[in-house]
Amino acid sequence: MDDKPAEDLKALAERALKAATDKGVMLATAESCTGGMISAALSDIPGCSGALDRGFITYSNHAKTEMLGVAPETIEAHGAVSPEVAAEMATGARDRAKAGLAVAVTGVAGPGGTENKPEGRVCFGIADEHGTRTETVDFGPLGRDGVRRATTAHALKMMIEALG
Repeated sequence: MDDKPAEDLKALAERALKAATDKGVMLATAESCTGGMISAALSDIPGCSGALDRGFITYSNHAKTEMLGVAPETIEAHGAVSPEVAAEMATGARDRAKAGLAVAVTGVAGPGGTENKPEGRVCFGIADEHGTRTETVDFGPLGRDGVRRATTAHALKMMIEALG
C-alpha cells in the first residue's frame, strides 16, 4: 500500500491547522461524501483542539437540513451535489459552530453517478469573514476511496488558501 497520499493529507492538515492557529481562527467542517475524512485528517494532528472546533457529517439530505440549515427547497431545486447546497452547508457550519472558517463538501464518490453528476464530481463551499465561495471539481472516476481522498486534500488546500 502506498502511504504517500496519507502523508500528503497529514502535511496538508498540519499546514491548515498552523494557518488557523497563526490567525486565531477556529475551523469547522461540513462533510457529505467524505464522511468525516477532513475532520479526521485535522484531528489526527496533536494539538488540533486549538484550531478545530467541530465537524458535521451530513450524509443524508435530512441531516443537511436539520444540522446545517440547508433549505429543502435548495436541495430540491439543485440536488444535494450542487454549489448551492455546498454554500449553504458551509455557511450553516460556520454559523452553528461560531467558527472563523468552515469548509463543506458534497459530491459523488461512486461507484456510479449520472450524466449530469458523474462519479468524481464534488462541490466545495468555504465560508469565512469574507463571505461564502464555492468551487466544483471533477476528479473523474478514481474509485470511491480515490475520490474521497482527493476531496479531502482539495478541501484542506482551500482552507490553507483562505487562511493565507
